[in-house]
Amino acid sequence: MSFKLFSGTAHPQLAKQVSDSLHVPLAKAEVVRFGNSEVKVTIQEDVKNQACFVIQATSNPTDTNLMELLFFCDALKREEAKKIIAIIPYFGYAKQNIQHRKGECVSVNVVIRFLESIGFNKVYAIDIHDEATGGVFDIPFRNLSAFPLLAEEIKRYFINKKIIDVISPDKIALVSPDQGAVEKVRKFGNIFFNKINLVGANRGSPILFPIIVIEKKRDQNIAHKASPLGIYGDVKGKIVLIVDDMVVSGSTMIPAIDLCLNRGAKAVYTCAVHHDFTSSAPEKLQNSKLEKFFTTNTIALKKEQIFPKLIEFSISSLISGELK
Repeated sequence: MSFKLFSGTAHPQLAKQVSDSLHVPLAKAEVVRFGNSEVKVTIQEDVKNQACFVIQATSNPTDTNLMELLFFCDALKREEAKKIIAIIPYFGYAKQNIQHRKGECVSVNVVIRFLESIGFNKVYAIDIHDEATGGVFDIPFRNLSAFPLLAEEIKRYFINKKIIDVISPDKIALVSPDQGAVEKVRKFGNIFFNKINLVGANRGSPILFPIIVIEKKRDQNIAHKASPLGIYGDVKGKIVLIVDDMVVSGSTMIPAIDLCLNRGAKAVYTCAVHHDFTSSAPEKLQNSKLEKFFTTNTIALKKEQIFPKLIEFSISSLISGELK
């Protein structure tokens, strides 16, 4: 069975990188946006009895990109595609997976029902906010992780720039910006240090790399509002690398940077898979005491979101490797 690779309009650069890596041309489709904000998708080649992959991040503008993805699926079904697979590098609404207050919707569940009912046969995401969300799907779902890629690229950067001569827990402290990100930091650290964190797996086992945790309190009544309460672990005299899955406003990351420096860290670097920035986030991060912000291209960067401290790595090899 042959396949077709389609690109939505959310991130055509990433789709082109995947296409080049696979040596498969992007299939032709037309996306028209009308003056009243409606969108229309037209498939422009024969897809009958073929598997069709659609690469489309549902990032800001989230609703617009999500509707385009759904319309791609409908158009492909009408042209009798055999299988329709969504590749969603950034899965919008994934953070809205719990009802925090009475009367709230659980938005990610609604999005999943949309994807299923419109006819997708399978969905891929990159580091969805909570892996448990995969259990909500009734169709096959695969959550790929960019943390190993980030770990290897940052390790190479540190060595090449002579920031540090040896990648060692004695010299670099991995920090989780909150309690919920500890498993993500462990996944990152397993590759970064080439070791396995045995904490909790076997009582009495040696700690091969400690994970420093920042305790924070989030105000559910105010968007993007979080305050650090304390730090558990020693960062004094070390280079700190704060690891998270996404940065939106910087309200969690920037106080964590300041807290680590106040506790004696030599320098602070941060990394996150997704940069789902608010309009003010790039300027805040650039003006912070941060050294560098490492991230991936799951979301297309706008010109105004690029800042000197940002270093972006491509996930095209992660996606093309899975499709191969």
